[in-house]
Amino acid sequence: MSIEGKIDLTVDDYHKKLLGFAIGGIIICVTCFYDDVKGAPALVKLLAQIVAAVVVVSMGIRIDNISIPFIDFKMNQIFYTILSVGWIVGITNAINLIDGLDGLSTGISLISCVSLLIIFSLNGSPLISIILITALAGSLVGFLPFNFNPAKTFIGDTGSNFLGYCLAIISIIGIAKTYTAIVIIAPLIVLALPVGDTLFAIIRRLLKGKSLKAIIEPDANHLHHKMLKAGFTQKQVVLILYGITAILGIFTIILLDSGIWKALSFALMIFIIIAAGYKEFFKQRLLEDNEKERNDDKN
Repeated sequence: MSIEGKIDLTVDDYHKKLLGFAIGGIIICVTCFYDDVKGAPALVKLLAQIVAAVVVVSMGIRIDNISIPFIDFKMNQIFYTILSVGWIVGITNAINLIDGLDGLSTGISLISCVSLLIIFSLNGSPLISIILITALAGSLVGFLPFNFNPAKTFIGDTGSNFLGYCLAIISIIGIAKTYTAIVIIAPLIVLALPVGDTLFAIIRRLLKGKSLKAIIEPDANHLHHKMLKAGFTQKQVVLILYGITAILGIFTIILLDSGIWKALSFALMIFIIIAAGYKEFFKQRLLEDNEKERNDDKN
C-alpha cells in the first residue's frame, strides 16, 4: 500500500503503527466524550490514557534507543517501553491541563505543530510524520478562529486529550530514525510550557495534599490562573503563552540547525526584551492604579 507512490505503509510496519494510533485515539475520545457529557472520575481517564498508550507502544510506536555523546547509555526494552508510555500519557495530560482559557491549548498545539514540522523537515524524519503533523496543524488552523476568545466552539476534554495524544505519538514517529540526545529532547523543549506547568502542578499538589491522590485533584493555580490574578486579561494571557511557545519552538529550531551558542544568543536576546516589556507593563499598571485612586478620592 502506498500514498502517491512515496510512502510505503508496509515499510517499518507503518500500517500496523497507524492502526495502533487509531485504536488508541478511539479509546481516548470515547472515554473523554463520556467525561464531557456525563462526567468521569480522573482515575478512569488516567487508566484510559495508559491503556491507549500501551496499545500504541505494543503496535510499534515507541522510543527504543537513545544515544548520548560520551556516555555509554544502554537500557533494555522494558525501560524504553515505560519511557514511551510515560511520554504519551504525560503529553496527553499536559495539553489537557493547560486547557483553561479560550483557545489556549488549541493555539499552543498549533504553534507546537509548526515547530515540529520544521524540526522534522530539518532532521530528515519519516515522511509519514511530516504528513501527520501537517494534517493536525491544518485542522487546528481551521478550528482556532472559533475557539479563540470569545469562543464560539469549545474543545472540551475530548479535544484537549486527543491533541496531546496526537502530539505525543507524532513526535515519537518523527524522531524514530535519529536517536541523538538533541533530537530526542527537541519535542520536549517545544512542549516545555505545558510539560513544565504539569510538573509544577504535580509537585504543588503533592506538597499540599501530601498524598498521591492529591495529584489528580484539580486546582486553580496553573500558570494561566496566576497570570489572570496578576492582572492580565484572558486575551493577554493567551497571547503571551502563545509567544512563549513560539520562542521555545524557534529556540529548538536554531539549536538543531545552528548549534547551542546561537540558540543561547537568541534566548538571551528574548530574555532582555521580555524583561524590558515586563517592567514597562507594571510601570503602566502602577500609573493606572494611581490615576484610579486620585479619581476615587475626588468622588
